[in-house]
Amino acid sequence: MRDLPLLSLVTFLPLVGVVFIFPLRGEVEKVANNARWIALWTSLATFLLSVYLWLQFDPGTADFQFVERASWLPQYNITYHMGIDGISLPFVILTTALMPICIIASWKSVTLRVREYMMAFLILETLMVGTFCALDLVLFYLFFEGGLIPMFPIIGVWGGPRRVYASFKFFLYTLLGSILMLVALIVMAITESE
Repeated sequence: MRDLPLLSLVTFLPLVGVVFIFPLRGEVEKVANNARWIALWTSLATFLLSVYLWLQFDPGTADFQFVERASWLPQYNITYHMGIDGISLPFVILTTALMPICIIASWKSVTLRVREYMMAFLILETLMVGTFCALDLVLFYLFFEGGLIPMFPIIGVWGGPRRVYASFKFFLYTLLGSILMLVALIVMAITESE
């Protein structure tokens, strides 16, 4: 099983849940209940897979483990490069452990657009795990900044009394940091090519 692309499985398994939740239609309560169960089982499967990663992880080496590399945009020297070390592994475990807890915690409290809420959380899980596993800087940037997309509606639709204000403030502050990071990436790419 170690030959399988375990990091890609842990990263993108939540999207399988999204694929099953997205076509759900019908009675609102039934759709909501099915979406909750699909999201819970998907997040639990992702957590169990991340526990398997942890059990197979060799703490005796400082090298990246479970490394996956595939050519993506070779003309720009951008690759799909994933791997974990002793620092990123606990964050992957923590992320995958918190997702089922978040879904269970919202089981009764979220009653508006439950299907979309569960899909947003599963997409967010993929982006967070990808952030901790990415070894290519551009891939890291895409995962990290992609996390803004589901977070914006999570805050804006299902947040507290001032949720719209909070979501716009969140978006503007993180956008400023995103632009600065993008400028830094461009400068690094230019200086590397010279």
